[in-house]
Amino acid sequence: MMKQKELKIAVIGGGSSYTPELVEGLIKRFSELPVKQLYLADIEAGREKLEIVGALARRMAEKAGVPMEIKLTLDRREAIEGADFVATQMRVGLLEARSRDERIPARYGLIGQETTGAGGFAKALRTVPVILDICRDIRELAPDAFMLNFTNPAGIVTEAVLKYGGGVKTIGLCNLPIGIRMQVAELYGVDDSLVDIETVGINHLNWTTRVHLDGVDITTDFLEKAAGSSGLTMKNIPDLDWDAGLLKALKALPCAYHRYYYMRDEMLSEQLEKLHTVGTRADVVKQVEEELFELYKDPDLNVKPSQLEQRGGAYYSEVAVRLMTSIYTNKKDIQTVNVRNNGIISFLPDEVSIEVNAVIDADGAHPLQLTRTPGAHIRGMLQVVKAYEELTVEAAVHGDYDTALQALTIHPLVGTAAAAKAILDDILTENRSYLPQFFQ
Repeated sequence: MMKQKELKIAVIGGGSSYTPELVEGLIKRFSELPVKQLYLADIEAGREKLEIVGALARRMAEKAGVPMEIKLTLDRREAIEGADFVATQMRVGLLEARSRDERIPARYGLIGQETTGAGGFAKALRTVPVILDICRDIRELAPDAFMLNFTNPAGIVTEAVLKYGGGVKTIGLCNLPIGIRMQVAELYGVDDSLVDIETVGINHLNWTTRVHLDGVDITTDFLEKAAGSSGLTMKNIPDLDWDAGLLKALKALPCAYHRYYYMRDEMLSEQLEKLHTVGTRADVVKQVEEELFELYKDPDLNVKPSQLEQRGGAYYSEVAVRLMTSIYTNKKDIQTVNVRNNGIISFLPDEVSIEVNAVIDADGAHPLQLTRTPGAHIRGMLQVVKAYEELTVEAAVHGDYDTALQALTIHPLVGTAAAAKAILDDILTENRSYLPQFFQ
């Protein structure tokens, strides 16, 4: 990619409440990443939100004096044609589907969550076919483009593209690893540029196994400080403290989503209690989004409002824009992304998606060899959940009931064949219009 080339970026799901965060990042990095055209694409059901977000984005660009042309479209192909980067941030079925994803497992006394367990499984079934349709458009209309996927469950979606995307260049993104780095910096009262971490695992199931501060290994000290420290989580996950003995035994910091595994009873209890008071996380997000879009409508608003932080997407723009900038400028820096394994984690298949540190250059992401081999306590959990992800990809692509049942049955947050079958049948019934592959 030539450095002086003016860029076209397509955002699929452009009417998202997160979009102002992305626009802010593009404005800040415009001197490094000269975006000529930013296409925000959405579906008819998202038209109103797209128009509101698009108007705010234009006001933001105008205020910053950035010559970035912002175009709104309901034609995905128009957005993709000739794009250099295609960023996906979709929610197939909107928040109503997410609410169902969270409620169905709860009927059976199980955790319902957007990206993991039975809830993440349902979201994957709806999302993977749409992502592969987008891949077909990219191959036809923008064959040199990079697909940067933020759509959850990001690891499963990335793996589906790696296996069935027909060669589309894809990198999966998550704001969780950079969030951990920022949390380390805050804990030590230093600038985050002094912090380096090594992450091993898959999306929303990774461990920070090494922490360096200004070149010095502080992993042991950090784990001691992390025990009982608040803030080592995400907006959408309860801030339950990590036990000091657990962190000492693991010799690593589990990511925030590990609470669903290591603290399953406490997380389930809290979730069920909230279900009967404030509702699901999707219900809470609906309220947050209603308030955000009322703010976005203000014709005098021309910056990203601080209230967006309550949505849970901290550092989204930093992750997305930094990755695009590093590819565009051939920077060769290190970022944590979702890529094809290719032997990096030796006990997982080569063709699956993993989340690790990688060197980013004009050709994409090149995963780095691990400095520490994960122990059996990490290997065991990773192999089981990765097997679930592999089966989920196959079920989503082929619409195969038996494979879907296999996937749910082995997931640690489901656990029994009877529960898996009941949940699967409910998912298929309540998502029938989004899952034609199962009903042909």
